[in-house]
Amino acid sequence: MDDPILTIDEREAINNGRWFSALSPSLRHDILRCAYVKRFKDGELIAARGEPPEQWIACAKGAVRVSSTTVSGKQITLTYVEPGIWFGDVSIFDGDRRTHDAYAHGDTTILCVAKADFKKILALHVELYDAMLRLHARRIRQLYGLVEDLNTLPLRARLAKQLLHLARSYGIPSLAHGDETRIGLQLAQEELAQLLGASRQRVNQELKAMEREQAIRIEAGGLVIRDRDALMRLIDQES
Repeated sequence: MDDPILTIDEREAINNGRWFSALSPSLRHDILRCAYVKRFKDGELIAARGEPPEQWIACAKGAVRVSSTTVSGKQITLTYVEPGIWFGDVSIFDGDRRTHDAYAHGDTTILCVAKADFKKILALHVELYDAMLRLHARRIRQLYGLVEDLNTLPLRARLAKQLLHLARSYGIPSLAHGDETRIGLQLAQEELAQLLGASRQRVNQELKAMEREQAIRIEAGGLVIRDRDALMRLIDQES
């Protein structure tokens, strides 16, 4: 489902993205001038593994679930792309096909720049090369950090870090309890477990332990962060 115009909230999500907002006004203008909007319902395929790279993409609303498929046919969630984050440029740079599937998680809006337009913008703005290098360097640092956590931190600390990240990216302040934050991204425990490289049963055990310690609250609609400091202490104790 396509709509040619971003809503005010969607445009704000793009413009306030940490990476995009650091670009010069003229570069941001040229990117947005070439971009077009696409909207997806929950679970709809945005891009498929093996497809040629035809567009550079930013999430403007909702989330993009990036996944791979095992030999047995099971889908494994690798990450969620939040509003304001750009992706899909690696395949454009190296000319290879896309390596993962991307699905809408909830009602999702993306902003797309066609491959040909992306290359034209690169030719016009040398600044974009440096900006892309910074973007890729940040991704590499994040990847190294994830690998380090997987090998050095126990599951409870990794889960606490993931919950804090989700609260920063998708947090909705509670009107009834000002110190609480609801995670707006609806994740099944199986999906949360896949992000952590753990079993659903072990993640469920750790979530219940965090709930007993009053760091979080588990509700039918998702998770509520009750005490950020308690989650930080769980990380510090294991670091």
